[in-house]
Amino acid sequence: MHSHLMVSMFALATLLPLPTLAIQRQTSSASTVANRTEIIGYVFPRGRVLGPSEVAGKKLTRINYAFANVADGKVVEGSAHDKENFAILNGLKRQNPNLKILVSVGGWAWSKNFSDAALTKESRKIFIDSAVDFVTKYDLDGLDVDWEYPGLKGDDNKFRPEDKENFTLLLKELRLRFNREGARLHRHLYTSIATGSSENFLEHTEMAKVQLYVDSINLMTYDMYGGDKNTGHHSPLYENPDDPKHVSSNKSVHNYLEAGVKPNKIVLGVPFYGKGWTNVAATRNGLFQSGTSAHDLHLDYGSIESILLKPGSGYVRYWDYTSDSPYLYNASTQTWVDYEDAESLAHKALYVRDYHLGGMMFWEYTGDPNNVLLDAINAGLHPHAKVKP
Repeated sequence: MHSHLMVSMFALATLLPLPTLAIQRQTSSASTVANRTEIIGYVFPRGRVLGPSEVAGKKLTRINYAFANVADGKVVEGSAHDKENFAILNGLKRQNPNLKILVSVGGWAWSKNFSDAALTKESRKIFIDSAVDFVTKYDLDGLDVDWEYPGLKGDDNKFRPEDKENFTLLLKELRLRFNREGARLHRHLYTSIATGSSENFLEHTEMAKVQLYVDSINLMTYDMYGGDKNTGHHSPLYENPDDPKHVSSNKSVHNYLEAGVKPNKIVLGVPFYGKGWTNVAATRNGLFQSGTSAHDLHLDYGSIESILLKPGSGYVRYWDYTSDSPYLYNASTQTWVDYEDAESLAHKALYVRDYHLGGMMFWEYTGDPNNVLLDAINAGLHPHAKVKP
């Protein structure tokens, strides 16, 4: 569910100490895979066939292929080219035998049928049977449930109050079934979820229970701004006190920890894209100023790198030391763009290490064609390792 390499003393000072949390042995219904730092990339081909060397499999621990749909209560293909793409992604295991390939089910536009699928024991069995069939058919390593969102309207979805408990039951029953299938296949089948960063999401779920049945919780700590009538960071690491929305990745992580989620289950999400506004006054170089959200300025990092960061573009890069976030402002056109770069992701990688989180996730792979951001994540999470090209 989107160019980086120093760490400010302010960021270090704002890290709140956390008590050391022992990694408890999970119950028989939970994952028993050894903990490791994950680098999870969502890959969204948008209906096309991936190039055979398009994805740098050596730089990832897990790929979540987006998206499968839910139709008639079952997991179904989302694109006519899924078969070819799963074969290409599985081929990456020749370079990286530890790479895991999951299919992500749902997403913003395809979450309309989750509430029905999770409603009863019988409907959940239909969904889970189809998930097993799908994973087996394409020789995948598991399923990522991207229900956006239980108990909430989302993209004009059907939703119910009982989604809260049914979400837990769906994941519990899926985990139990995957444990049985994994024993038969002699390998672990992964389950994960993509989750909202807001307190509203936590109020409509039982995350302390849910965490027992998933290998990771991919926290979508982005899209906190967009469509707003003023500018703002859509994925800030820390909260700027002048931010009228008072949002940050750090705040979301702490909310999850306070909800009972263990740190090693939280995978911090980052965007490989930026968002822009027009008609923005020059005060504070456009930060937290009124403006018009501009969809044509919602650019992936590759476009930002090749167009807006070029000399002569008129854009100047600024750094918000409070949020540990970069942004761009063009004074002549009064346009403002918020984005991630290698420096901001270095700060987030340090945060993941300091808080002993499960790793980092990003939306979406094709937004970073030169692997600038992916390399920054690898360098930040494994500062003493050499990542092969």
